[in-house]
Amino acid sequence: MNVAFPPASNARYFALRLRPGEDVIPTLRHFIQQNHLKAAFIAGCVGSLTRVNLRFAGKETTDQFVGRYEIVSLIGTLDSEGEHLHLAISDENGHVQGGHMMLDCTVRTTLELVIGELEHITFTRQYCELSGYDELAVSERTPHNSHSSVHR
Repeated sequence: MNVAFPPASNARYFALRLRPGEDVIPTLRHFIQQNHLKAAFIAGCVGSLTRVNLRFAGKETTDQFVGRYEIVSLIGTLDSEGEHLHLAISDENGHVQGGHMMLDCTVRTTLELVIGELEHITFTRQYCELSGYDELAVSERTPHNSHSSVHR
């Protein structure tokens, strides 16, 4: 990618609420697929979780927490191939933990989200030999893949 001239784009936004008991990542994946979003990102989030599954930096395994947690931050990118989400939570004593959000994170009372989509860009995931992971690849949308429709 040419860092000096990355593609620019307008954005549109969606506001939604996840309900108690919903698993965050599968619900977000369904929303992305249903609305044909090609370059989505978390613009804002507040809420709480009862079950949290995080992968900490440099670890291959995950750590699971069960209790009452407030979301301090949820940020990341989403597309039809996957997502890269980082989550920070605080417990009832104000202790904060954060890492890579994994499957099996369950909404406690509410999860209020604003999801943005870059209208002229497509996100995909490509294997990176340097990191060893599928990483974000950003490209400008072509006319044949430029239509995103919203199903309500």
